[in-house]
Amino acid sequence: MEIERKFLIKKIPENLSSFPCLIIEQAYLCTSPVVRIRRQEEEYYLTYKGKGLMAREEYNLPLNRDAYLHLLSKADGNIISKKRYLIPIDKPAFRESFPCPAEGLNLTLELDVFDAPFAPLILGEVEFPDIETAKAFLPPSWLGEDVTDDPEYHNSTMSKKPF
Repeated sequence: MEIERKFLIKKIPENLSSFPCLIIEQAYLCTSPVVRIRRQEEEYYLTYKGKGLMAREEYNLPLNRDAYLHLLSKADGNIISKKRYLIPIDKPAFRESFPCPAEGLNLTLELDVFDAPFAPLILGEVEFPDIETAKAFLPPSWLGEDVTDDPEYHNSTMSKKPF
């Protein structure tokens, strides 16, 4: 089960380059249900995602490079490329932004900086252990609008946009 909230980014942290960064490329074989392939650095996955906005089923299966490239040629729509920065947000500097249920959970903001054709879009996602914690979460002030319930910000929807 994937439980996450998505946010537009009001202000990028000044020290962004000091956080771990992953290079991600992903494409969609189907968007209803979501069947996605992803290359994350040199790891490859096939992912199935069920329906839902904040909470939904998610299953990841490993692929090898050849299988990924074979499936990539069959993908529909836009291939999405982005840099993902992993920013720990349950640290003393951020703690004033959290209600008690989130303290000590080692939450991480996955900050996605999209390449063309989606640039300059920047989204942040935070995954949670349960729905109650996700609902109780108060984002740090540098995060912008909560777009969790807006399907336009799902990568699967974005993959279908014409450019």
